[in-house]
Amino acid sequence: RFCLPLMLASLPAMAAGEEFPPALQDSWGDFWLFRFFVNAAGYASIVVPGFLLIQYFKRRNYLETGRGICFPVIKSCVFGSEVKSVHQEDGSLPPRAEPTESSTARQVFKLVFCAAGLQASYLTWGILQERVMTRTYGATETDPGEKFKDSQFLVFMNRILAFTVAGLYCALTKQPRHGAPMYKYSFASLSNILSSWCQYEALKYVSFPTQVLAKASKVIPVMMMGKLVSRKSYEYWEYLTAALISVGVSMFLLSSAPNRHMSTVTTFSGVVLLAGYIIFDSFTSNWQDALFTYKMSSVQMMFGVNVFSCLFTVGSLLEQGALLESVRFMARHSEFMAHAVLLSVCSACGQLFIFYTINQFGAAVFTIIMTLRQAFAILLSCLIYGHTITVMGGLGVAVVFVALFLRVYARSRMKKRSKKLPPGDTPVQKV
Repeated sequence: RFCLPLMLASLPAMAAGEEFPPALQDSWGDFWLFRFFVNAAGYASIVVPGFLLIQYFKRRNYLETGRGICFPVIKSCVFGSEVKSVHQEDGSLPPRAEPTESSTARQVFKLVFCAAGLQASYLTWGILQERVMTRTYGATETDPGEKFKDSQFLVFMNRILAFTVAGLYCALTKQPRHGAPMYKYSFASLSNILSSWCQYEALKYVSFPTQVLAKASKVIPVMMMGKLVSRKSYEYWEYLTAALISVGVSMFLLSSAPNRHMSTVTTFSGVVLLAGYIIFDSFTSNWQDALFTYKMSSVQMMFGVNVFSCLFTVGSLLEQGALLESVRFMARHSEFMAHAVLLSVCSACGQLFIFYTINQFGAAVFTIIMTLRQAFAILLSCLIYGHTITVMGGLGVAVVFVALFLRVYARSRMKKRSKKLPPGDTPVQKV
């Protein structure tokens, strides 16, 4: 279902012959497909030796025969404690503690605090993301300036700060005993950095509102991945809302606005990158869902994934010589440095607000807040960067958000009903 609107949207660009903005035609080194394979080769140079080492330690039965100062590190990385939690109802986060007796005013204040934190973090993050990837730095009357082109460096900046924040949080607060082998985080980490790279890179070819709508439609591939990876089954309303989202995204992508500049035209490259983002992100969520069968907190998950994300991205950047080039770009443009740092701060703080909000109010309230955030992000992008949306496109946006709110409502009803079921009855598993 999700492939159909993307393929339909790509037909006009394919028929007309895809055009790229001048900044993207400088060399093959700037073409996204070339960059993707170069980055993947950098990750492979770390993954392949790591895989061979893991197989070596397993074949040697190192858990029984190993000795020495390195034994605890190798045991944690390769074998873990292999202690899994008996049951985890949600599959993504530990059960939230019911709020103790508290005044209504205090609960309202917490809700406003969570909503404001999430909106501020992710709206600022979205605006900066578009600014960094689509605008030039150092432009004057005589100099057109230059664009920052290395999306992987931005991913590295985000992950290094998230790793630091999660590490400090784990060190300062009591966490469950960790049992998962560390190498298992690398799968989610690899798909996570690839999805983030596709997300940044796509902004060179599609408008930010298009990207937001595509991200909203990721529930469709998540369901498909859930059926393939976890053999999950879904309710009729989940298929209905997924179909509505597909229709809404199709309406938006197929709408045409007069006098749109090239930066806002949905091109075939943009469609492929958005599809890559959705596929990689769908795998990440399903793999993390499987990892939560081990007894761990969400912050431990954040720490483990970001450890490997930092390792993969810094290794690839150093191999390409791109790390020094990006640092030199920061030195030339202090404005970019401020934007990149603030982008990372918003990303890390946003993740902490996610954990706190779900813990205090549950997933339904969090989903409503984030759905509203997506709508505000489209509005702000149109106001600040001058994107235009036709009536048909606006109706498509409305259909998508109506479908998202229907999912929240139906899911909350299903959870209430499942609590009343007899112990032998098990509700259908949901996304």
